[in-house]
Amino acid sequence: MDLVKSKVESRKSKVESQKSKGLPRRSACARRRVHSQVVVLTVCAVVSLASAVSAQSRGGIASFPAQQRDPDDPALVARGRAAYDTECRSCHGPDLRGGEAGGPNLLRSQVMLNDRSGELLQPVLEGSHKARLSAAGLSPEDVRAVAAHIHSVLALAPGQGAPPPGPPAELKVLVGDAAAGARFFQVKCASCHAADGDLKGIGARDMSAAQLQNLWIAGGRGRPPSPGPRPAPMTTRRETTVMVTLPTGEKYEGRLERIDDFTVSLTLADGTPRSFRRSGAVPKVDVRDPLQDHRALLPTFTDKDIHDVTAYLATIK
Repeated sequence: MDLVKSKVESRKSKVESQKSKGLPRRSACARRRVHSQVVVLTVCAVVSLASAVSAQSRGGIASFPAQQRDPDDPALVARGRAAYDTECRSCHGPDLRGGEAGGPNLLRSQVMLNDRSGELLQPVLEGSHKARLSAAGLSPEDVRAVAAHIHSVLALAPGQGAPPPGPPAELKVLVGDAAAGARFFQVKCASCHAADGDLKGIGARDMSAAQLQNLWIAGGRGRPPSPGPRPAPMTTRRETTVMVTLPTGEKYEGRLERIDDFTVSLTLADGTPRSFRRSGAVPKVDVRDPLQDHRALLPTFTDKDIHDVTAYLATIK
C-alpha cells in the first residue's frame, strides 16, 4: 500500500513541478492515460489490502484462493466434515496432512489451493478417486460441502503446507519394553556405562521422556554451547580433544576447536589458544572423540531398540 501511495504522490508531484516551471502541459489523451493508471493502482491496492485484512482476521495469510474468500456457511462446513470423515479421512488424515492409507497432504494440493466451490475437486472424485469411494459416493452437494470443509482448514493454516492451528500433539515416547531395553543395554552400552554408576538416577531427572531419549542417543551432547568463553578443556568427558605432536617431539593437548587440511586449533588446559599449520601428516594430529561409539551405533538402532532402551532408562531412579 505504501508503494502505491508513493507512486501516486510521485506522479502528482511531477505534474505540479511541470506547472510551476511553465512546461507545456500534456495532451488531453496523455492526461487521461495518467489518470487511468492512478485510478487502477489505487483500486488494486484497496482490493489487495481488503483481501489481506479479511484473510488475516481468519488467522491466515492471503496467498492463495482458499484464503481470499469469505467463510462458508458453518452448516455446510459441518456437513463437509462429516462426509470427509466418512470418505476421505483414512487416506488424507484427520488434519488433511495424509493418513494411514497413504493419501497426499491436501494442505499442499494444487487442486484444493485453487478450488473455489468444489469445481476442481469434483472431477478428481469422479475420475481417479471413484473406485476409492463408497458405493453411494458423493453427491454434487456433498462435494461442495467437502470442499468447504477443506477450505475452512486451509484458511486457518499459518502457511502453505503447515499444520492447522491447535494444541501441539504430545508424543508418546515411553512405549517400549523396559526388559528388552535392559538386555540391549547390557550388550551394547554396559562396557562404558552403568545403571548404578554414571547413569544412576537418570530416570528421576527433571526432563521429559523425549528429552531422555534424545539425551542417550546423542551421548549427552544435547544442547549447544553457551555464549562466551567455554570452560577449560577436559573438564567433561564428552569434549573432543586433540594431541598435536611437532617434528621436534613437543606435544600439545587440549580441546579441539577447529581442524581442516591446513590448520588445527585447540585450547590448552590453562585456557591458552594454539593453532598449528598442517602440511600432510606434519605435525601429527590425534583426535579423540569420546562420542565416536555413539555415532557408530546410531545407524544400527531400530525404532524398537530406541523405544526399549528409553523405557529401561526411565526406570533407573
